[in-house]
Amino acid sequence: MSSASLAIGIIWLACVAALLALGVWQLERRVWKLGLIDRVERRVQADAVPLPGSGAWPMVSRDDDEYRHVTTRGRFLNDRETVVQALTVDGPGYWVVTPLQIAAGGIVLVNRGVVPSDRRDPATRRDGSPSATVDVTGLLRISEPGGGFLRSNDPAADRWYSRDVAAIAAARGLSQVAPFFIDADAAPNPGGWPRGGLTVISFANNHLVYALTWFTLGLMLAGAGLHRLRQARRGPGPAEASPHPH
Repeated sequence: MSSASLAIGIIWLACVAALLALGVWQLERRVWKLGLIDRVERRVQADAVPLPGSGAWPMVSRDDDEYRHVTTRGRFLNDRETVVQALTVDGPGYWVVTPLQIAAGGIVLVNRGVVPSDRRDPATRRDGSPSATVDVTGLLRISEPGGGFLRSNDPAADRWYSRDVAAIAAARGLSQVAPFFIDADAAPNPGGWPRGGLTVISFANNHLVYALTWFTLGLMLAGAGLHRLRQARRGPGPAEASPHPH
C-alpha cells in the first residue's frame, strides 16, 4: 500500500469515527434534554416556594432554578417600570417589567404581563399600578442579556427587546437587584392590565433526528470506503488490464 493510500485510509477512518461520535453525542444530548424537560415540568407544577433570599442569589442557575414556582411580597416601584417589546399569541405588545422592593430586602424585577401597544403609557392603566404591599407569585426566569433576535437593546433610547436584568437595573438606577426576574402568574391585575400568566415553556428536542443524520452519514461514508477498498483489492478489470490495440 502506498503512503498516499495509507494517508487516505487514515483520513477516511477518522471521518467515519467523527460522524459516529457526533451521533453518540446527540443521543447523550437527547437524554440531557429529556431530563431538563422533566425537571422544568415538575417545577412549574409544584406549589410555589418562597423566593430565595438575597444571600442565595449568586447561586441561582439556569439548570437548577429556571421556571421554579416562587412567591414573594413587596412594593412595586412603579415610577421605574420598563416596557419590553413582546410578541404573544394575542399579537404584538409590551411586557411590563416593574421593580419590586422585597419586604425581606433587595429588589427583583417582575414581568407583570403584557399590555397592547395602545396601553404602553402607564397613564392609560393607572389602576394596574398598585402602591400598597402586594404578593407576587410566578416563575423564576433567568436574565436575557443583549436583546432579541437581530435587535439589540438600546438603553439610551429606552428601547428594549429582551428582559436584560443587569441593563434594566443600570438604566433605572437600581441597586441590590436579583440577577433573575419573575414572570407573574395569571392572577388578574386591577383594571385588567397588565395580563400575566403568558410564559411560553418550549424546548426544541431534535437530537434524535440529528443523531440519525450523523449515523447515516457515517455509515454511508463507511460503505463507500469499503466498496472502494474491495475494488482496489480486486485489481483492474479486464478492459483496464488488456486494452485493445489501435
